[in-house]
Parts: sequence; C-alpha cells; structure tokens
Amino acid sequence: MRRWWHGPQLGSVAPADAILDRDGVTITPGVVEMACRENLSATSFVRAAAALQRTAQVKLSGERLRQVVEAAGRRVLKAQQDDAIAVAWHAEDCVVPNDAIGEKTRVYTGCDGVMVPIITDAEKIKRRDQVKAKRRRRGKKCKPLPPRRRGSDRSWKEFKVAFFYSEEAKHQHVAFTHGNHIAAGKLLRREADRLRFQKADQRVGLVDGATWIREQMQLHFAELDGLGLDFYHLSENVHRARRKVFGEQSPEGKAWADELMHVFKHHSYATAWEKIIQWRAALRGKGKREAADRLLKFVSTRKEMIRYPEFRERGWQIGSGPTESQCKLCTKRLKGYGRRWDRPNATAVAALDTLDRNGQWRQVWSNARYATT
Repeated sequence: MRRWWHGPQLGSVAPADAILDRDGVTITPGVVEMACRENLSATSFVRAAAALQRTAQVKLSGERLRQVVEAAGRRVLKAQQDDAIAVAWHAEDCVVPNDAIGEKTRVYTGCDGVMVPIITDAEKIKRRDQVKAKRRRRGKKCKPLPPRRRGSDRSWKEFKVAFFYSEEAKHQHVAFTHGNHIAAGKLLRREADRLRFQKADQRVGLVDGATWIREQMQLHFAELDGLGLDFYHLSENVHRARRKVFGEQSPEGKAWADELMHVFKHHSYATAWEKIIQWRAALRGKGKREAADRLLKFVSTRKEMIRYPEFRERGWQIGSGPTESQCKLCTKRLKGYGRRWDRPNATAVAALDTLDRNGQWRQVWSNARYATT
C-alpha cells in the first residue's frame, strides 16, 4: 500500500515508487541479494528460483534469476578489479600463534588451475535451434534473437585460483579468473598488493610444481622468503615411479618409497638425489628406466623448491592443501551434472562465491534497502 498524490501541474504521482525503485529497475537490491545467496548453495538456477519463491515468496523464473545473479556477479567482479571493495584483512593481521621468538606475521600464498565445464559451439547451435523450434510452436511473433555468441572449442577449460592465507587459515583471501597463466600472475600481484603482502615478516609460497605456476611466482613475487613444492605432489611422482618399477602391491616398493620420502623430508636434497641415482643404476628394463628418468627429471627441475628440512626448521608448512581445497570450493557451484558455462559468466558466479569466502559480502549488501518509507 502506498499513498498517491495529485496536482494540476504534476498529475498523479506515488513518491514511494521513486524511493523503492530509485534505479529504475523492477528487481530491488534486497531481492538481488537473496537471489545471489540462494544461488551459492544451489545446484541449478531453477532450484535457486524455487527456493527463493518458497522462502521469501518472491517469484522469478530460473532464467530470470540466472540473469540477475550473473549481472550481480559481473558488478562484483568489476568492483574487485577496481579495488572498490576493501579486503577483510591485511598481512599485519596474520600473527603466528604460539611464537616463541616474539610476535611475527606470516602469510602463505598458492595458485592452481582447475577445470570448469564450458559450453561448446555445437551445444550453442543446438540450444539456439531448440529456442527457434519452441517459438515456432507458440505461433506468436517474437523479437529477433540476439546474435549468437561463439562457443568454446572444448567442453572443459582451465580456470586459475589465487589464494592467500594465514598460519591457521583464520584469514583467507581467494580470487578467480578464466584468463591464462599471464592473467593469473597479474591477479596474484594485484591481490598481494591489496593485502599488503610485502609487509608480512615471512612470505611463503606453496605450489604443486606446475611450470607456469613456478614461473609466475618467480616473476611477480620477488619478496618471497621461500617457494616450496607441495610434499604430496612430490609423493605422487615417487609412487608413480614405484608402481611402474615394483608393481602396485609390492612391499619392497612401498618400503623404498617411504624411505625416499623420509629422506626428502628430513635430510638434504643431495642425499635424496644420490639415493635415486643409485636406484636408477641398478634397474634393468627399458620401461623401468624410463619411469626412473621421469622421476629424476621432475625432481631436478624443481631442485630449488625441495627444501623441506629448512621449511620445517622455520616452522613453515610443506603442503598446499589449503589451495587445493579452495579450488574445489570455488568451483562447487560451477561443476555438476548438466552444467555448462560461458567463461565470463562462470567467473561472475565464482566472484560472488569469493566475495562470501573473503568476508566482503556485507560491503556490497550492507543494507539492501536504500531508504525506508
């Protein structure tokens, strides 16, 4: 209910309408926030629309809710790129707990690639044909369809996740991009500057050893005190060689792998390297030697990153598990049966998820009602 006013010069007006719809849109900011929140945990836009109607008595079709959510995600993404949304913490806040020496700050960073299902060009053509057939069945004149956007050449594309976190992961900050490795490097640098990464007493990078990640870390993070290879990924490569040489269930192979990983963790790189060289020299058979050579190449090209005794002595972590976990969480809404995305739309939806995980949600929707009447 709202009050109407009439004047000979102005005609009839409802001031409340202008206040509630100050931007000239039909969906208020409060409804946009509710739609975005419902979408975070939904498996589809249709289910999110059904949940919104059931819980808030706001009726939107799945397609309309998709448009609302993706538009909000694009605005949030633009605001993040323009540094219009303040970060929830800075490097100075990441104090190491139970530090015997004294209060010092430590920030970890990681980066990884994650695969996201993308709409192919063939799927876009098929969807467009279905829309045209539906229009013909309705028998009504409709507006011309917009020009078709070209789809992807492959059904999966790699997106990049950049992650920063404190020692106990009390402070976390994640960012997401559908760009290539160069875009990922720039994203890392941008977010590091926003978090004042350089002001931390200790700055540690933990990655899985992919060449592009190592290169981008070295290019953009001259201030790193240490760049380490994830211990689990090294273990994966050791056990891959073990299975090829000894077999899947060989007790001898398992004992060899466990001993080698112990050497990597508690002794020097040179000691572990010499152990692998001696093992390689005793092998017979082309396949076994090739497996050993692959392990030697993996280890040698990451020599400067295999520093586990030093990391443990300084109290640093040696695993990139937090980054791996964020890769799964950031793409939880994007992956699943029947889900396909345009890359910009996927990034927009992920931006809303990162907004929530970074503790920045209330900066965008601190009070959805612009005014009261």
